[in-house]
Amino acid sequence: MSKLFLLFIDLMEFKSILNKWYLKNRRDLPWRNSKDPYSIWVSEIILQQTRVAQGIGFYNLFMHTFPTVHSLANAHEDEVLKVWQGLGYYSRARNMHKAAKQIVEKFNGKIPDSFKELLKLSGVGHYSAGAIASFAFKEVVPAIDGNVYRVMSRIYGLFASPYTTKGKREFYELVMELIDRKAPHHFNQALLDFGALQCPPRNPKCFECPFSQYCYAFRNNLVQSLPIKSKKLIPKNRFFVYLLIRCKGLTYIHKRNERDIWQSLYQFPLIETEKLLEEQQIITHPEWKRIFGRSLPKITYISPVVKHQLSHQNLNARFVIVEINRITTFIKNSYLAIYTNSIYDYSVPRLIDNFLAAEPAIKYFLNSPL
Repeated sequence: MSKLFLLFIDLMEFKSILNKWYLKNRRDLPWRNSKDPYSIWVSEIILQQTRVAQGIGFYNLFMHTFPTVHSLANAHEDEVLKVWQGLGYYSRARNMHKAAKQIVEKFNGKIPDSFKELLKLSGVGHYSAGAIASFAFKEVVPAIDGNVYRVMSRIYGLFASPYTTKGKREFYELVMELIDRKAPHHFNQALLDFGALQCPPRNPKCFECPFSQYCYAFRNNLVQSLPIKSKKLIPKNRFFVYLLIRCKGLTYIHKRNERDIWQSLYQFPLIETEKLLEEQQIITHPEWKRIFGRSLPKITYISPVVKHQLSHQNLNARFVIVEINRITTFIKNSYLAIYTNSIYDYSVPRLIDNFLAAEPAIKYFLNSPL
């Protein structure tokens, strides 16, 4: 396989071209000025599903709140999720919290210094382990993400799918052929930056690319065809009715503990339905009757439909303000009573957070005097 790769560009020439590009175009990122494996780990987990521009602010906040692995391990999960709020993919935060406890309990508070040991940490996969091992400890191991798959497939004409075991192995072997064994950290960072800045998924800068004369995809008009894409999943539609119950200055929330979206985040009482409901359909729904029993709650506000898109789900939500004079046994036993204006102290899904920030009626509801 290596002979096929070498038909396109000499290994030393590839590294030389990439290094020159990197020295001129590298991104100035806060974690790159650190050799601390903890800060590198935090940055890599944040950037797994987050753009760099957005991630920098969250990284700074996270490091300010949890400056060491011990501070993260000792924090309550709710604190971690609150700092993470707005980043999405909350399993990343929960896994980081678990991993911090692992590091303290099993590794004496020191982040493992090898790719193999890093893979034992909760939430650390091959890319993250490769990034931490090479950036912090200069281990000769690739850090292969979507940027690297894209660059390698385009320049070298790899038609293997990066979504298959066989394809991943081909990409791994190619990057191991190319990697700079004296400076694997610079090589991996350069490749990641090149994919993000020079060779993005759409509108790559091919005519300004230092690899254009070698690039298989550019020479064969296949830039938009590589890498081979995965099969698209059809998004699932879900319909939510959130009940913002108000009773004598209190409102009611609960934590999502089921294995579903937003696990461990707080939310208002929820009625999930198979289709959008109008007011009359809401108050006759069996779940409404279970929550409120024989009491006569007063609806003071129903929002328009609020749409929120996740990676493979389309959420359609209504927010309903409900006033009651006394709580039912079901509400008392099922939900946590809090002062209305303390909802901001709890980690909630972005759908709820955005709604509370945007709707004057809801802001008044939450902040009105007791």
